[in-house]
Amino acid sequence: FHSGNLVTCAGVEDPIFVCSRAQLQRELGGDLSGVSGPIVTQPAKMTEIPSQLPSGRFKVNRVDSRLCYRDNSTEESHFSGADTHYSTYGTQYLQSLKNLTREVLPNERYYLEGLKNVCRPCLDDLRFGSGYKRQPLLSSDIPEDNSKIVKLGWIQGVYIPCLLNIWGVMLFIRLSWVVGHAGIGEGIIVIVVANAVTTITTISMSAVSTNGEIKGGGVYYMISRSLGPEFGAAIGMMLILSNSIAVAMYIVGFCESLNDLLSNFKLTIVDGGLNDIRIVGTTVIVFILIVAMIGIDWVSRAQLILLAVLLVAQADFLLGIAIGPKSDEEKAQGFIGVTGTLFTKNFKSDYGHEGDDSQNIFTVFAVFFPAVTGIVAGANLSGNLRNPSDAIPKGTLLAIFTTFISYVIYPILIGSCVLREASGSLLEYFGNETHAFTECDHRKCNFGSKNDPQIMKLVSAWYPLIYAGCFAATLSSAIASLVGAPRVLQALAKDNLYPFIGFFSKTYGPKNDPIRGYILCFLIALACIMLGELNAIAPITSNFFLASYAMINFSCFHATISKSPGWRPSFKFYNKWLSLVGTFLCVGVMFLSDWKTALVTFLIVSGLYLGVAYGKPNVNWGSSTQAQTYLSALQYCYQLNEIEDHVKNFRPQILVMSGYPEERPDLVDLANLITKKLSLLICGDITSTEEDQADLSHKASHWFKQKNIQAFYCSYKESGFYSGSKAIFQMCGLGKLKPNMVLLGFKNDWTKCSPNGLIEYVDVIHEAFNRHMAVGVLRTATDSSVHLRSEERSRGTFLQTIEESREKISKENSSENFEAEDSESKDRSNSPFQIPLNNLESAFNHKPTGDIFRTKQGEGYIDVWWLYDDGGLTMLLPHIIQTRSIYSNCKLRIFSIANKNTELDTEQKNLAALLSKFRIDYSDVVIVPDITKKAKESTWLEFEELIEPFRENPNSEEEGCITDAEFLLLKEKNNRHLRFRELLLCHSKDSKLVVMTLPMPRKDTVSAALYLAWLETLTRDMPPILLVRGNQTSVLTFYS
Repeated sequence: FHSGNLVTCAGVEDPIFVCSRAQLQRELGGDLSGVSGPIVTQPAKMTEIPSQLPSGRFKVNRVDSRLCYRDNSTEESHFSGADTHYSTYGTQYLQSLKNLTREVLPNERYYLEGLKNVCRPCLDDLRFGSGYKRQPLLSSDIPEDNSKIVKLGWIQGVYIPCLLNIWGVMLFIRLSWVVGHAGIGEGIIVIVVANAVTTITTISMSAVSTNGEIKGGGVYYMISRSLGPEFGAAIGMMLILSNSIAVAMYIVGFCESLNDLLSNFKLTIVDGGLNDIRIVGTTVIVFILIVAMIGIDWVSRAQLILLAVLLVAQADFLLGIAIGPKSDEEKAQGFIGVTGTLFTKNFKSDYGHEGDDSQNIFTVFAVFFPAVTGIVAGANLSGNLRNPSDAIPKGTLLAIFTTFISYVIYPILIGSCVLREASGSLLEYFGNETHAFTECDHRKCNFGSKNDPQIMKLVSAWYPLIYAGCFAATLSSAIASLVGAPRVLQALAKDNLYPFIGFFSKTYGPKNDPIRGYILCFLIALACIMLGELNAIAPITSNFFLASYAMINFSCFHATISKSPGWRPSFKFYNKWLSLVGTFLCVGVMFLSDWKTALVTFLIVSGLYLGVAYGKPNVNWGSSTQAQTYLSALQYCYQLNEIEDHVKNFRPQILVMSGYPEERPDLVDLANLITKKLSLLICGDITSTEEDQADLSHKASHWFKQKNIQAFYCSYKESGFYSGSKAIFQMCGLGKLKPNMVLLGFKNDWTKCSPNGLIEYVDVIHEAFNRHMAVGVLRTATDSSVHLRSEERSRGTFLQTIEESREKISKENSSENFEAEDSESKDRSNSPFQIPLNNLESAFNHKPTGDIFRTKQGEGYIDVWWLYDDGGLTMLLPHIIQTRSIYSNCKLRIFSIANKNTELDTEQKNLAALLSKFRIDYSDVVIVPDITKKAKESTWLEFEELIEPFRENPNSEEEGCITDAEFLLLKEKNNRHLRFRELLLCHSKDSKLVVMTLPMPRKDTVSAALYLAWLETLTRDMPPILLVRGNQTSVLTFYS
């Protein structure tokens, strides 16, 4: 809508609600100059509203947003305010705001990742009204209906799974062992440190999990979206493997406890050993698989039953301590009841004598630490939580606190009522033997907290409940692991970061169950159960968990120091340094537990990381790694500004005026050969098309990636080559990271283009020199004269040019060419000034092979014609090119000129010595004689024929023509370039690459036509040739 007084049009069949005064005049064909205020229209009448309205409040009837905005009341509504233009709208046809403006109100749907067809209007829509229409939600855009997916609260979804995983089998068979060796004091230290690791990790996990919505995948999802896909995928795969193996570990632990229970009744299935474990283990894992596949709601119900059993078992343990020993046999086995003396005696550690079974605080810590793992059990179910960001911190921290209290109290009670070692002999207990039942220094005792893993059974009021608790602990941990691992695998598969892993992304049923993931984890666990002995694998599982904890802490630290605006966790009780301490704690625990296993873990993590890093997945998750990349680049740019330029640190930073990069691949490839990801490369494109700049940049970046080129793309919309180039020169770069060299393609169509085109091309070279930039001009057999992306380069125009050239070539009968320095005239068809037809066709087709600077070159030469000292750039560039693998088989051959023929030997020695000081390898140094000698007459005739169309005549009014005065003034320079032409044909015709000093276009002295004639003379019918001119500042030095 236009600004100004808004009126409503009358006199049309369908009334227009509001329009500008000019629109109304067009509709009604009358003059509205007498109307001082807006006009409100109803279908039957038109009423003029006075410009001055009485003061009052603007009253609006309430409307139903589901219907068209209409109010049948005739109540007059008006308002007053400070603005001098008052407006009143009739309420009979009051319209919705969305019909009056293209703006959209803030709404969550515009921020959802999945709704591709629901987008807010772009700037062009708002500024120009470019036909933007709101699209209704398509069925494909509507998020999945998750109403049938069971959503758990923080108690069932996080707190209980974490309790069951932390209160594992270690509670029943290893807690007393810790007290027996480390004592009450050091045992509590071990427990506190272990819980400190998990608490810090949980705090970091809480910060990460509250920085936005969490989908399925748990820890993998958090790390991958925080640190990036490389770290996330590596940790995700480790968690999948460790959880799958842990299922087998828990089930084998269940089977061993069951065998121990059956042995009390002298019962066996087959052999009471390995085969019984396999049979029972297979049965149990099939049962757990069925429970998991039935659904997460049944899992949560089963966990409630198992938690109840666990609590009853612990209550039985506490009741047994309160009752005390019930028989002399229990006393003989070490349970003597709570006493202060025993508490004092067991407070200190007793790791035993040096030997195979000796322990220390670090080995005890390594054994105990798995008892506190399991804090990610709730996070692994993030896809099934109602509010993961709230549930994960609350449930996990409360679970850690609850289990920590029990882990601190139970060791104190065990150390206060159970001896460290006891023989279990009743005779020794009653004193009828020479040895006391507590004397075990010189013999092996089987009872006591150091030797008997079933202390909780001994202390309990009714020992079957302890077995039930142990079974519940192992089965609950197995269920949690089997339920969590497939969901992590499903999330990883959906991201498709590894080959063939996408197979596991499929979901089944209304609850999106990962059935394929269940089967894979089931098979891994079943294979481990068949082994029956997992003591060698168990440390790797613990290390995998610790590695994932380290990554969680590091992700929180890294996200914080990256200072990304997107890092805004709602959980505020975190600290970056605390997360860093947690990272080192986890790594330290890994190496203190078993350094060999820790190294294996790091190798596995590194392999998984590199697999994703080299695959370069096409994902953009806004990770802190990306934020840190930006921050590092910015900081280094600032630091670079403080560093003074030095000749030893010079790098060619190239701006290639390539147009769209794909149009001139040879030009871009040569520049990339020089920079080779070690220096700045920018491709400049002056476009006159209407194509969106962002689309051009995206396509160029895609092409760079395909060709393995590290470069930037810079486009500028302009119709003129000079004005566009000047703008790009001004805006390219950042601080010290800005081009110091411009690389142009040779203007092949210079004989056909307008005089203004010639002038613009040469003026671009002048502009580069004005900015103290070096200039390079490349000509290859497949090069084309594309500088502007405009409609002028049409197929018909260029075809006509080719046909004209074909006719011209067919009419020529003879020409002269120089095969050697003193050769005579030969067939004119071999003239160095003739335009080969295949070159023109190649230029038209614009499909160059693109492999001139990509194909490995055989043995040959890179000829360097270092004619004038420009600071050394003419020598440095070929040296850099020769170090690349493509030209590694080529040798540098240096050509130069002497002031006098009598100084050839001296000049040659001096140049050779200079190159040696520069440490540049070369195969030969040639000083060319007779550079001032007059060129052959035939060469002059060809040159004059070349420039004849550009010679000034009395009737010519075009700029850039070659005047007679200019031709005479520069006669010696013309001759010099013709001599260079003859020398090039003589020496460098068969070289792999030629690099030559670019002639300097003297301002206001050399016309554009004559200058391009020089370039044509030097480059035509030559191998790929690069004309280079430095900015007369040294880029080479022989000082250290």
